[in-house]
Parts: sequence; structure tokens; C-alpha cells
Amino acid sequence: MAFDLGAGLKGKRVLLTGAAGGIGKETALAFAGAGARVAAVDLAQAQVDAVAAAMEGGPHLALGYDLRPVAGHQALIGHVTREFGGLDVLVQTAAVLIRRDSVFEVSEADWDIQHDVNLKASFFLAQAAARVMAQSGKGGRIINFTSQGWQSGGFGGSVAYAATKGGVVSMTRGLARSLAKDKITVNAVSPGAADTAMMRSGMTDAALAATVAQIPLGYMAHPSQIIGAVLFLASDHADYITGATINVSGGWLMY
Repeated sequence: MAFDLGAGLKGKRVLLTGAAGGIGKETALAFAGAGARVAAVDLAQAQVDAVAAAMEGGPHLALGYDLRPVAGHQALIGHVTREFGGLDVLVQTAAVLIRRDSVFEVSEADWDIQHDVNLKASFFLAQAAARVMAQSGKGGRIINFTSQGWQSGGFGGSVAYAATKGGVVSMTRGLARSLAKDKITVNAVSPGAADTAMMRSGMTDAALAATVAQIPLGYMAHPSQIIGAVLFLASDHADYITGATINVSGGWLMY
């Protein structure tokens, strides 16, 4: 699938986390189709190898990597910048969602892994990427992923996940203010109900139907319907946008 946006995406060097997920894979394919070089990062090497094999252009990178040990982030960024000769865009789609039947069933382990991946790792990887972008003198783009839960607060046993996503919005705004002087923009994309394995995990058919009933457009998004916001924020069209959260929810949330 080719994207000829004429918006400066060709030749961009992109590091994408969560690249084997529903939205992450579509994002990787879209950047590659727009002429960017993509470092696809996810836990399982075999999965990112498959994503890289499906991407146009290149050469791309496929990196199986656990983002939780933040001490390794500098090495990850260093590897990508050596291979690509620099780094222009960081897109963070990697996330963990653990649903429980009620808030009373959420364990400390549930809380810790979601915060470690969704918030802590996102901050420190952004920090490492921003350091390289600032040193280049050319700036860059950081695009984080939040969720409708950042505003709704989540439902029942997904409150811990929603708390991480609220943190991502606050973090995005703080990084945007801090890094503007280095010509680095920082924004977030907030999907609603996208039809992914994560969205369907722990959901009964009835619960899923009830969710869809709340969406004015009447259906869950295909992951490919989320990527336009990401490409836009990485493109020349978004030069003057920073600290924003773009709502892509089919009207589920309106603000």
C-alpha cells in the first residue's frame, strides 16, 4: 500500500515500538509505504521479522526487545541510529492491557507490568530518543499512544491501564514543553475501539457489542484507520503541532 503524501516522510528514520501489534503493524507498513526506514521493535523476534518482511522499501530493522529494562534503552537507540545514520521519529504503540472483572481483582502485579511498559518505558525511551534528536540539531518527532481510557478513567478492572494512559497524556504535554527548544515535537494519538487482539482480550461478545453501541459511527476501527493520525504527526503538515492529543475514536469520545 503506497502513501505519497509529499510531506517529508520519505527517507525518515523511524523507531516503532509494539510493531507486531494490530495498530503497530499497520503503522510500520504505512511508514515503509511512505518511503521511511523503520526499526520495528516488539518482544518476539519472529513476529517483528514477519513485519519487516512485509514492509516495502528499506532496508528496515527487526528488533526483538523487552522495553521494561530501561537501562537498555540507550543501547537500543544507539543501535538504530548507527544502522540508520540518525533518528527522526519515535512512535510508541507498545502497551500491555490486563482486564479484570472488577477493580477489586486488580493485583499489584497487574499494576506494575502495565505501568512498567505503558508509562515508565515510554518515558525513558522518549528520553533516550530525544537526547539523540537534540544532539543532531535537526530535532525530531515523538508520537505516543494513549487511549480513550485517559479521559473516561477506564471501566472496572481496566482502571490501572487507564491510569497509565492518563499518565501518557500528561507526559506528552510535559515533554512537549521541555523539548520544544530542541525542535522536537511530542504528541499523542488516542484510539477508541480499534478491532485488535488487545481490544478483544477479556471481552465477552455482549460487552463488545455494548461498546460498539456507544460509538456514533457504529463500528470498531480497523487498525489501518488509526495510522493517518500518526503519519500526519510525523509529516511536515504537523510542524507547528506539539503537546496535542488526537482523538481517533469514531465519536466515542468528543472533546
